[in-house]
Amino acid sequence: MHSPLRLYGRSGELAILDTLLARLRDGDGGALVLTALPGVGRTALLDEAVAAHRDRRTGPVLYATAAPAEQRLPYSGLHALLCSAPGPLPSPPDRVLRDGISPTALLVLLRQLGADRPLLVCVDDAHAWDPDSRDALVFAARRLGAGSRVAVLIGAGDEAGFAGLPALRLGPLGDDAAAALLDRITDAAGAADRVDPVVRGELLREAAGNPRLLAGLAARLTPGQLAGRTPPPYPLPGAEEVLDAHAARLDGLPPDTRTLLLLAAAAQEHEPEGAGTDVTLLLRAAASAGLGPAVLDQALLTPAGTAGALQRAGDRLHFSHPLLRRAVLHRASPQHRRAVHGLLATLLTPVPPGVRDRRPRRRTPGAGSVAYGTAAPHTSPVSYAIPDSRPGDRWAVASDSRSGDGRAVASGWHPGDAPAPGTGYRAAVPSMLPALVQWACAAAGPDDRLADALVAAAVAPRPHAERAAALARAAVLSTDEAVRAARFADAAEHTRLAGDAGRARALLSRAGAHPAHHGAHLVRGLLALRDGPAADAHEALLTAAVLLAPHDPCRALEAQLAAAEAAWAMGDALAYLDAMTRIPVSVTDPALARYSDGMSALLCGRIAEGQALLRRCLDSAGRAHEPAALMRGGVSALVLGDVDAACRLGTRALAVVRSAGPEALLPQALEHLAYAELRAGRHGPARAHAREGLHAARRTGQPNTASHLHAVLALAASVEGGPEVCAAHADAALAGAGPHGLVQAATLATWALARADLAAGRSGAAAARLDPLVRPGPRRGHFATRMLAVPCYVEASVLAGRADRGRGADPVADAVAEFAVWVTRTTDPQAPAQLARCRALLAAPADVAGRYEEALAHHERAGGDFERARTQLLYGAWLRRRRRTREARGPLRDALVAFERCGARAWTDRASGELRAAGEAVDGPAATGGTDPLAALTPQQQRIARCVAEGATNREVALRLSVSTRTVDHHLRNVFAALGVRSRTELARLLDR
Repeated sequence: MHSPLRLYGRSGELAILDTLLARLRDGDGGALVLTALPGVGRTALLDEAVAAHRDRRTGPVLYATAAPAEQRLPYSGLHALLCSAPGPLPSPPDRVLRDGISPTALLVLLRQLGADRPLLVCVDDAHAWDPDSRDALVFAARRLGAGSRVAVLIGAGDEAGFAGLPALRLGPLGDDAAAALLDRITDAAGAADRVDPVVRGELLREAAGNPRLLAGLAARLTPGQLAGRTPPPYPLPGAEEVLDAHAARLDGLPPDTRTLLLLAAAAQEHEPEGAGTDVTLLLRAAASAGLGPAVLDQALLTPAGTAGALQRAGDRLHFSHPLLRRAVLHRASPQHRRAVHGLLATLLTPVPPGVRDRRPRRRTPGAGSVAYGTAAPHTSPVSYAIPDSRPGDRWAVASDSRSGDGRAVASGWHPGDAPAPGTGYRAAVPSMLPALVQWACAAAGPDDRLADALVAAAVAPRPHAERAAALARAAVLSTDEAVRAARFADAAEHTRLAGDAGRARALLSRAGAHPAHHGAHLVRGLLALRDGPAADAHEALLTAAVLLAPHDPCRALEAQLAAAEAAWAMGDALAYLDAMTRIPVSVTDPALARYSDGMSALLCGRIAEGQALLRRCLDSAGRAHEPAALMRGGVSALVLGDVDAACRLGTRALAVVRSAGPEALLPQALEHLAYAELRAGRHGPARAHAREGLHAARRTGQPNTASHLHAVLALAASVEGGPEVCAAHADAALAGAGPHGLVQAATLATWALARADLAAGRSGAAAARLDPLVRPGPRRGHFATRMLAVPCYVEASVLAGRADRGRGADPVADAVAEFAVWVTRTTDPQAPAQLARCRALLAAPADVAGRYEEALAHHERAGGDFERARTQLLYGAWLRRRRRTREARGPLRDALVAFERCGARAWTDRASGELRAAGEAVDGPAATGGTDPLAALTPQQQRIARCVAEGATNREVALRLSVSTRTVDHHLRNVFAALGVRSRTELARLLDR
C-alpha cells in the first residue's frame, strides 16, 4: 500500500485493499464495503487506498463523502460523486441531480469511465447517502466483475443496505497498535518521552482501540497531566467528537424511542460495568415517563426498533457498543440527563415504612411523556421542575404537563420527604446505593451531604466494583480537597480488589502525586506487589505501615503482611524476618500471631519452636473462613512439609474466593493451590489450576503472579508436557521474574528447565543450571525452595560426571549434607526417599543397592508415582551398568509403567531406552506421520544417533547413556553406514526432516 507506517494495526486490511487494487490494475473490477463504528479508522483506510491508486497513476478516482444534510435530496450523493471526476463526463452531473439516473445507466457510465484506464470509485459514510443514490451504486457494484476495470470501495457504519457485496468489518486496534499510535500522537506533541505510565494506561483503556478517540483524549491533556505531575480530569475529556458521531446514527429515531434509549443508558450508571440495564426497571421508568406499550414492544422486541442500538439478553438490555451508551447520555442536554437520573433515583429509592408511596405510576398510553426534573436530593418539596426543551434538542424528554410558569413538572417521593430536615442521607444503607448513584448523576454540582451518603452506603455486601464507582462519584461531589483525595484512594483500593489494576492506578492518580492520605500509599504498594519490582513494593508497603500505624492499625497490619510477602517473593530472608518481627505483639488474631512468631522462629534457627507454632497455626486454619487465613495455613503446611493439608486448605481458600471474592485474590488462591498440588505430585490438577490462575492474573493485571504461575506450569510440563511447553513457560516466568526481582519464580523456572534436561538425558546442562541455585553465591536460589531442587542437582551432577565422590571438596556432597539437615526439619513425605536416593548416587559400589532399597522403602510409605519411578529408573540404570541386566529389568519396567501412568512422556522415553538397553523389547510410540529414519537401527543406536544430532560429543553421549566412549564410537560408525550419512551435520539434517 501507499505508506504502511501511517496506519497502525491494519496490515491485514491493507493487504486486502492492495489485492483489490492489484486486480484493478490487471483489468478486473470488484467491490468491497468497509464497515466500522465512528473513529475506528475506516476513512483513513479509504484515503490510503485512494492515495495508492493515484500515486501509481493507474487511473482516475471518483471520491465523495456523504453529507447528512443532503440525505433527503434524491441523487445528491451521486451528484457529489460525479462532480469529483477529473475531467468532463458524457452527461453533466447537474442533470443527474435534476433528472436522476437509473441503476443501469449508472453501471453503463462507470464502465465507460473505466474503459481506457482503471477507475476507482470511493464513497465514505455511504449509510448517510440518499436512498436513491445508495441503491443505484449498490446495483452497479454488484455487477462489476472480471474485465470491468472498475472497483468500488464503500465506507459505511454497517452492512445494512449493502446486501450482496463483500464486506470487511473493522474492529478496534490491538493493544500494541494502539500503544504505537499513542507514541506517535505524543511524539508529535513533543511529549513522547514524558508520558506517565499510569496516564498512558488510562488513555489506552478509555480509548478501547478507537484511534480518533485516543487522539481526542490525548489532545485534551496538558503536558503536566500527561507527565503525571498534576492529576488529570475525571472523567477524561476529549471524547465529544466520537460520541457525537455515534449519537448521530440515532437522530432519525422517533422521539419516544430516543427517550427510551436515554432511560436505558442512564439506568446502567448504577450497574456493574457490562451488566446492562434491568428490563423491569426500564419498563417502570418508561411507564412513568408516559411511553406507551407500542413503543416498548417495538423497541424491546425488535432490534430494528432502536436501529440495533439495544440488544436483549433475558432480563437485561445491553447497548451494542459501550460508546453508544455514552453517546446517548452525551447527546442529551444536562437538564434532561439530570431529569432522567432523578426519575430513576426516585424509582430505586425504597419507601420507608409508614410513608405513602407517591412515586410516579403508569400513565395512560398516548397521554404523552413527562419530563422529570430533579432538585437537590436533600430538599423537601415533592415537585421537581426542569426548563423546557431547548429548540432543536433531539434528546429532550417530551412533556405535556406544564406548571403555571411554563415548566415541565413531575411528582415523586424521594428520601428527603420522610426524614427530618438535616438527616436525609445519614441513615444510608447498602440497599440504597443504586438510588444514591442515580441521585449523584442527577446532581448539578458538588454536594457534600450526598457524597457522605454514598460513602455510608458503599459498604459490604455491595460488590467491590459498585463500591469503587460510588466512592469515585463521592470524590467528585466532595468540596474538601483532602476528603476528595481520600475518597479517590478508597475508590482505587476497591477497584484493585475488584480486579482492575489499571483503573485503580488511574483513580489513585487523582489523589495527587504526593497524597497526604496514607491509604493511597498502601494501595500503591499493593499494586506494585502484583505488577512492579518486588523491592519497590516492599519499601512502599513498609512506609505505608509506618504512616498508618498511629490511626489505622488494621490497615497498617495489612501493609506489614504485604511487605513480608514482597520480601518472600524476592527471596530476601532477612527482609522477610524484619517485616514479620515488626508485626505488633498486640495482634488480636491469635492464629496470625502464631504464624508470624513461627516463621520468625524458623528463620532465626529455632526450629522446634517455629514448627510447633506453625502446627498450631495450621490446626486453627482448619476452622477459618477467611481466604487470607486459609492461605496462611496453606503456607504453614508447605513449610512443615504437610502437602496434603496444604492442598485441603488451598481448595477451601479457592472456594471462599470464588463465592465471596475479592476478584483480585483469585490468582493468588489458584497459585497457592497449584503449587501445593505440584508438591503433592498431582501434576494434572496443578496444571489446570495454574492455567486458570494465569488467565485470572492477566485479566486482573497481575504480571508478577503470572510469572509465578508460569513457573508452576513449567514444573508441571517438565513432568507431563513436552520440552517446548516447559521452555515456553519457563522463559515467560524468567522474563517477568528478572526485571521485578522475583527470586522464587526464577528458582522454580530454572528448576523446571533442569528437570526437563534430565528427562531428555542432558544431565550436564541440568547440572549447570542448578549449580548456582544450590551452592552459595549471589545467584543462590530462593531460601524456601532451593532445597527442593537438590535431588535433581545431585542426580544431574553424578550422571554428568561432575561429582568428586569423596576426592577433596565436593559441592555435591555438601549439598546432600545440607539436604539431610533439611529433611530432619520437614514432614514432606518424599524427602526421606529423595535423601536416600541422593546418597545412593554418591555411595560406594558396595552400598549403592542398599541405599536404593532404602529409598524404595520410603517411597512405599510416602506414595507418589513420579518420584518412586525416578528412583527405580536410576536403580535399574545402575544395575544395567553393573552388567546385572536381568535384575535391572524389574525396576526399569516398574519405572516405565509409572511414568506412563503419570503421563510423563520424556521420562517414559528415557525409561524405555534403558529397558531396551537391558535387553527387553519395548513398544515405541506410534508414528505421527511419515517413516522414522531411525527405524532400521537398534535401540542403542537410535539413542546415540539422537544424542549426536542434538550436538553432543562422544564423551557427553557416553556419560548420558552410561557407556564407554569406545562403545559410542563403534555404534556411531554403524549408524553412519546404515543411514548413508558421512558426518554429524548430515545426521542432524536427516533427523530434522
